[in-house]
Amino acid sequence: MFITFEGIEGSGKTTRMREAGRFLQSRGYELLLTREPGGTALGERIRAILLSPEQKGMDPTAELLLYMADRADHVNTLIRPALAKKKVVLCDRYFDATLAYQGYARGLDIELLRAFHRTALNDFMPDLTFLLDLPPEIGLSRALGDRSRSDAESRFEQEALDFHARVRAGYLSLADEDPERFIRIDAAAAPESVDRQIRSALEERFPEQDRNPQK
Repeated sequence: MFITFEGIEGSGKTTRMREAGRFLQSRGYELLLTREPGGTALGERIRAILLSPEQKGMDPTAELLLYMADRADHVNTLIRPALAKKKVVLCDRYFDATLAYQGYARGLDIELLRAFHRTALNDFMPDLTFLLDLPPEIGLSRALGDRSRSDAESRFEQEALDFHARVRAGYLSLADEDPERFIRIDAAAAPESVDRQIRSALEERFPEQDRNPQK
């Protein structure tokens, strides 16, 4: 199964994904944890460009094409092979982020983005998406106060509050369009509560594996 974690800056996606991974491992599942942009050697080089504050003001179409190049490499060299080996893939951001950031927030045509995704990746989509939702004021406060976050990856944190509000609105619209895939999580709650919400959803879909099957 391919599971993604989405949300605005400071929503806690990376940490919550790791906690979900530990939970699934405890139930006997083999995992791949990855991220976008990044995940592959090429992807990490693209990530350095996309998230660098030195690239502030990047043309939205150039930004989109870099994300799509990263995703094509990521899916074809890492995600699909892992799924073929029956691993559960957990990914920090995916195509929904492109729709929310480059579409709803930057103003690129949503249907053009969807068509691009269909053409480049045969509309390859997650089986399940956790949307960690919270007000942008809270998310940005958390992101800017997180000392573990690298200043070298702060380009999006430097966007105006209105930009992040559009990203959030985009994510909520996407979740409304596809309620069977999306699970909205109250990310403004305490971390323990957020983890419980995610574990509850995973328990329904991932029964504990028998680690000592009878031969």
